[in-house]
Amino acid sequence: MVNLPNKIIDIHSHILPGIDDGAKTFEDGVKIVKWLTDQGITDIVATPHYIDETEYDSPKTKNSRLLTKLKKMLKDEGVKVNLYLGNEIYLNGKIKELVKAKKISPMNGGKYLLIEMSLDEESPNFEDYFLELMNDGYKVILAHPERYAIIQKDYEIVKRLYDEGVLLQCNIGSILGKYGRGAKKIVKKLAKDKMIFALGSDTHHYGNKEYLPLALKKLSRYYDDNEIRQILMTNPEKILKKNQRKLAK
Repeated sequence: MVNLPNKIIDIHSHILPGIDDGAKTFEDGVKIVKWLTDQGITDIVATPHYIDETEYDSPKTKNSRLLTKLKKMLKDEGVKVNLYLGNEIYLNGKIKELVKAKKISPMNGGKYLLIEMSLDEESPNFEDYFLELMNDGYKVILAHPERYAIIQKDYEIVKRLYDEGVLLQCNIGSILGKYGRGAKKIVKKLAKDKMIFALGSDTHHYGNKEYLPLALKKLSRYYDDNEIRQILMTNPEKILKKNQRKLAK
């Protein structure tokens, strides 16, 4: 039995309606948030996809308005949850410019960037882009590293990224096999090597009521209660802090 912290932070979700492949309506968004809070999650970062020059390029101002309305609907229904804004940013060479132009949102307005790559193909120059962002003071969080084909083929890639300072966010569903055997195998290795920085639901809809407890039961084979507290609360709390200049990995 895992002893859960009093705060559980989900740093990856698609709860804002109508702007990516997540929630379609505000009613969907409310149902998803209720499902997450039923798991014991108390804080959620909304991270809609941002893929430059595609239909998934909703700007920060629009996302902020959607988040404000969703917060009000949840409050009116008596749902106790803290919501924050971020983006799941598809890797490109213009991320710094897009942040400055307020097109994309660092996590809660700080220095952490949640970045994804192509699941099936190697993204050109991805390590150079990560290093450039980190040299400029950003903290790069790689979304669901266990799902990338290049990492499933070569685990040394993710070990190298970790050693360079890239933070790793694993999906809760990967622990349960939701994304296939390859992702489950990698997340198991990451857990054994104690390389997971934080977890995220990466939820696009609501699902099984026992979702998080089942995943944590499996994760407890590799992490003790204090370590689980670290990835569910302590590390994610760093992401939500505004003054992040002196935060270390």
